[in-house]
Amino acid sequence: MAATRSGDAAGAAGLFDPLRPMLTRVAYRMLGSVADAEDVVQDAFIRWLGTDRGAVREPAAFLRRTVTRLCLDQLKSARAQRETYIGPWLPDPLVEEDEADDDVTLPLMLALERLSPLERAAFLLHDVFGVGFDEVAATIDRDPAAARQLAARARSHVRDARPRYKLEKARGLEIARAFFEASRSGDMETLGALLAADVGMWADGGGKRPAAAVPILGRKLVLTVQRSIAVLLRKYGSTLVHTGIINGLPGFVTREADGELQTTALAIEDGKITGIYVMRNPDKLRHVH
Repeated sequence: MAATRSGDAAGAAGLFDPLRPMLTRVAYRMLGSVADAEDVVQDAFIRWLGTDRGAVREPAAFLRRTVTRLCLDQLKSARAQRETYIGPWLPDPLVEEDEADDDVTLPLMLALERLSPLERAAFLLHDVFGVGFDEVAATIDRDPAAARQLAARARSHVRDARPRYKLEKARGLEIARAFFEASRSGDMETLGALLAADVGMWADGGGKRPAAAVPILGRKLVLTVQRSIAVLLRKYGSTLVHTGIINGLPGFVTREADGELQTTALAIEDGKITGIYVMRNPDKLRHVH
């Protein structure tokens, strides 16, 4: 009997494991948290073990539906937690993510936060993962017409957060390196030339590390903050770990004077930096190397 259960679990894992990366992407897009996404996918695997798998015609669709529904349940408590979050909330950084997902950039992830859970699910499943509306409807327990309406409403809300033009990776990383060097050396003239007039800066410290409690908006204010940061960095130091793609945006990982990692992702339009997203919360950086 034990051997039978062992073989059954191995068979279940054999079907599940190739789908795990896709399921994790779905969960992360829904939740914005790497740890929560991994927990949801593991919960889905436990449910998969207890499923009559012989009756499942399409394991990928079945498991995607399971993961999405688990995420919808999780979002209810996540929203309550975000209301008491200290300072700006940013999704966990994904460094050097698969370039196939680059269209789901950090600004789009933040725009998704403004959607209802059902709008978010309909949009992600259909527009990002290419799932048909019949499956979307079955997943969110709505009819196909309602699923289409939810996705269309979401699409209109997030339109401005999607990049107008695809930025070449090499050019984006060149700008990221220039930003790093100018911000660390205190070269405000070069830094100012890199920034758009309406640039914004968001720093997520989660109450665990120092970070601006509100977004810093406009080139003048961002430069003022960067000037103060540069003074501290020249005194205490900051080491570049590497440059790369972070949540679909060019950026870099640094090790700060307190020994903690930090990620900085840059939204760039027409060659100018329009958004600076800094992750300092150590709880959200555990998976970053």
